[in-house]
Amino acid sequence: METAFAAELREVRPGLVAAYQEALPGARAAVLARLWRSLCFEELPGLDRRRLRGPVVRPYDTGAPKDELTVWADGSEYSHPAALLAALGIPGSAGLITELDHSTASTALSRAGAAAADQSARSADGLVAAEQSVVDGHPYHPCCRSRPGFSVADQLAYAPEHHPVVGLRLLTIPTSDCTVVGDWPEGLRDGPDRLLLPVHPWQARELLPRLGLRADPDARLPAHPLLSLRTLAPVAGGAHIKTALSLRMTSSVRDISAGSVLDSARLSDLLEMVTGRLDGQLTVSRNLAAAAVRVDGTLSPALAALLREPPQARVGPGERIVPVAALTVPPQQQRPAAWLRSLARLLWPPLLRLLSWGVALEAHGQNLLVVLDPDGHPLRLVYRDLADVRLGPQRLASVGVSTAGLGPRILDDDPLTLHRKLFGSLVGGSLSTLVAAFGGGDRRAEEALWAAVAEEAERAADVLCPEDRRALLQQPLQVKALCRMRLAGAAAGDQWTELPNPLAPFRPSY
Repeated sequence: METAFAAELREVRPGLVAAYQEALPGARAAVLARLWRSLCFEELPGLDRRRLRGPVVRPYDTGAPKDELTVWADGSEYSHPAALLAALGIPGSAGLITELDHSTASTALSRAGAAAADQSARSADGLVAAEQSVVDGHPYHPCCRSRPGFSVADQLAYAPEHHPVVGLRLLTIPTSDCTVVGDWPEGLRDGPDRLLLPVHPWQARELLPRLGLRADPDARLPAHPLLSLRTLAPVAGGAHIKTALSLRMTSSVRDISAGSVLDSARLSDLLEMVTGRLDGQLTVSRNLAAAAVRVDGTLSPALAALLREPPQARVGPGERIVPVAALTVPPQQQRPAAWLRSLARLLWPPLLRLLSWGVALEAHGQNLLVVLDPDGHPLRLVYRDLADVRLGPQRLASVGVSTAGLGPRILDDDPLTLHRKLFGSLVGGSLSTLVAAFGGGDRRAEEALWAAVAEEAERAADVLCPEDRRALLQQPLQVKALCRMRLAGAAAGDQWTELPNPLAPFRPSY
């Protein structure tokens, strides 16, 4: 895969070949570090950890040595993640081995392209610049940059770390062939009877011809790709556009389900109403409209789009907004523990209150954004991508909120489901990556950071029932089993594994 990437680069961007080759050792180390963490902490079928030897790793570590990382299996050393996994012979791992190979080459390309990007090509929009600054992708997933189906040219043209402007295609569809939810804008209509559906150019090229469809070759909507790649911010401003993209990135094919379209307005209204009770501590980027095309009588997840309020709409004069995933150092060089404590003091009360009402947000670093004052202090939280939430109907009913009209996919009263959704993403994602980034491998510094987070969690946990409180402060943390989900024959949907709870050492037992 690395050789194939280099060969294509020589054709489409020869000036980037040397930088790509230089980035390969670090990319191998970065992906191998993620795989090594999974091998250490996930239960994978047929894996005997006694066969393995490698560096000491803690459950929430991120990063890797800059140039090389080595893991030993059966006495042989490996510095390439795909070669290591192939040597282990884990049942059903053939597809994952290919994805690891792709992730490594793609990470090197991302690093090379981001470093070489012309400053003039970078957006002046502060949020877009922050989103595009995340080069390596998911901090824990070994397939962090795996994009099978994207050529090298596609990555350079569409991936956010390369700072492109993407021309979204516009597909003209009779409104009678669509389901539209919300207020679809006049600028995306062609008269009263035809709708203009924004389509990612890769989707337009790869999917539309198979369906006998063709986007207008002359109509393009220029937009900046954001962290999720298939969600884009139009250059001219306005609603962010979430497109369908029928290829796998990390664990999922990035379509837009019929349920997401049908639930979009009702879910947005419910969450806006519930978060309105939080005195402005946390707001949501509302779903403004959604549309999907009917194919053979059913809504197609591959021909859909969702329009979302831009998070900047929640920002005041002098403030700025940043996804947690883009926070790799404390803003304005503030003291890490003090800044993280101030963030924890901001986020625990609204997120735990919402959980007590039956709303579990998937508050990982891509969905959770922080509004900062001019000095970099956290002021408010903004949550986006509402389809990732889970709602407990019984809990919500107890506080006077009905979930009537919402599809079953997002409804679940099981406390374990709600805990996994919130605590797995927030503690096992947003906060763990901040601790790792701010601590920089200094274990004493990391312990001080976790202590600050834990103290603020306990301070806010009085709103929780005893079961929720124990899950937060004492019990093992449930996080997604990122490698196990990618093995052939794995059960559909999310798979989970237990990790030590990083808050527990700082709290009394209950």
